[in-house]
Amino acid sequence: MYKYVVCGLVFLLSCLQLQAQELQCDVIINADQVQIQDRRVFTDMRNAVSNFMNNQRWTNETYKPEERIKCRLLITITQAPQIGSYNAIAQVVTSRPVYGTGYETPLLSLVDRSWAFDYIEAQPLQFSENTFTSNLASLLSFYAYLVVGMDRDSFVRLGGSPYYDRALQILNNAGTQAPNTTGWKSADDTRSRYWMLNNLQDPQLEGFRVAQYLYYRQGMDIFIQKPEDARKNMVEAIKNIQQVFQIRPGAPILRSFFETKADEIVSVFKGANPPEKQAVYAMLSQIDPTNITKYQTIIQR
Repeated sequence: MYKYVVCGLVFLLSCLQLQAQELQCDVIINADQVQIQDRRVFTDMRNAVSNFMNNQRWTNETYKPEERIKCRLLITITQAPQIGSYNAIAQVVTSRPVYGTGYETPLLSLVDRSWAFDYIEAQPLQFSENTFTSNLASLLSFYAYLVVGMDRDSFVRLGGSPYYDRALQILNNAGTQAPNTTGWKSADDTRSRYWMLNNLQDPQLEGFRVAQYLYYRQGMDIFIQKPEDARKNMVEAIKNIQQVFQIRPGAPILRSFFETKADEIVSVFKGANPPEKQAVYAMLSQIDPTNITKYQTIIQR
């Protein structure tokens, strides 16, 4: 009998592992800037957001627990104009493991300054891909799909397309149903979530997404075994990004990439051969002059 109980438990654990959700999202709510008498609402809010992000199925694929996408969502509440209504700034950060190492390489770091939402304590957040339920649910769903899409692009060439399409559905619904909130429309700030997704779906800027695959799957993932091949592929990735820069110099996806990756790029190419160093430095100094001081260390002896 004991044997059957143990086998049953093993089977149950195996099933739970197979059904693991895609995201491992650490949620932080910072409400230091607002004065509210009963602050338990923020603990409740954090739990609700965490449950929404981590327990919702975002794909039809099977993820093992160790394969879940690590991300962090920091929501800084800046105003509470009335009871149950909040304005906030959100930062979304995600990373992925590098094959054969214990290193986590950053994938994305975005700051969204246009989070306006209502939240009532103990009221569950409802997910719907096809209908608008609330601005907070839309914001969370949009970024969940964006995180999954960028993660897939780093493993499979253009693998994130289905998830960007789902993010677009969320964006369109929110743009129609939440007309008084910003970030969902083309008229909003060029660094808004609308323009980030627009960049990722623009056929003219597809080279950026191809670069993600070259940089991560054919670069970082083989760096330990084949550093020269890895750097060669990463040079090709930067060339692709340079071509995107020539088409759309101010694309927000480019700014986000270099804000996230500049330090790592420097670390990777410090050990390159002199011609490779010069080639990479020349491209980076053109497409990301903001970080030129960092890139100069690549060619220093």
